Amino acid sequence: MEIGLIGLGKMGANMAQRLIKGGHKVVGYARNAATVAEAEKTGVVGANSIADLITRLPSPKIVWVMVPSGAITEEVLLSVAALLSKGDILVDGGNSNYKDSVRRASMLAERGLRFMDVGTSGGIWGLTEGYSLMIGGEKDAVQALHPVFETLAPAANEGWGHVGPAGAGHFTKMIHNGIEYGMMQAFAEGFEILNEKKEFNLDLYQISKIWQKGSVVRSWLLDLTARVLEKDVTLENIEAYVADSGEGRWTVFEAIDLNVDAPVITASLQRRIRSRQAAPYSDKLVAAMRGQFGGHEIKKK
Repeated sequence: MEIGLIGLGKMGANMAQRLIKGGHKVVGYARNAATVAEAEKTGVVGANSIADLITRLPSPKIVWVMVPSGAITEEVLLSVAALLSKGDILVDGGNSNYKDSVRRASMLAERGLRFMDVGTSGGIWGLTEGYSLMIGGEKDAVQALHPVFETLAPAANEGWGHVGPAGAGHFTKMIHNGIEYGMMQAFAEGFEILNEKKEFNLDLYQISKIWQKGSVVRSWLLDLTARVLEKDVTLENIEAYVADSGEGRWTVFEAIDLNVDAPVITASLQRRIRSRQAAPYSDKLVAAMRGQFGGHEIKKK
């Protein structure tokens, strides 16, 4: 198949390579001409604009967008939609909010365009391991892209699926990422406790390797943790600053809206937010209050 891919960052470029290796033709565009030139070295047919990309595709046209969520996604999707014709397929493979995907699907359907929201997991490892694809949209559009999904996934019949109507793909990916927050935090806290038990002189890398085989907590996240600890068990060169790209927040908001108790995911999100505060005001105030009611010592700078 021939696919137009907009967004050739690390993940987009890796997806393009996997598609090309699977026998598909990829026409790619990015705002940075140097990024396009780099992708051309891997077999991508470079386009110098969105309009140029679309003119190079046969009909019905398939355009897959892999750009950061938010205003830029809206801008790119609208730019592409203005140049497509009835029956063409437009895919958002980024981490958009599912509510935006529901709205966009309805808007694009009025123009006769078929829209799919594809929650994509796999990060930089997707090129070799394959991507987990959670697909929302109309059944006929999903059917049309079967060869693409089978190529991007870990196996033709594994790691991907049509989970529901428009919005369902990004909703499922959002919850996936919320679960990921909680799992990462649990591993991090567990290894911190191990690290603080100084009298045992525990080898954290050794322990991570033991857990990789046969243990209940064995997982890909543990495999990645082992890679980190093998290189630098002290983590001295890493700042204790953890960003979040939005999906964890959206998961917590959704839990509240649905009256679902989700303390682990909520706490893991709050811990990420806390990691960005060098000197939390609330901690200072608690210390001051203890000094007021109990005469407890206050540590000064």
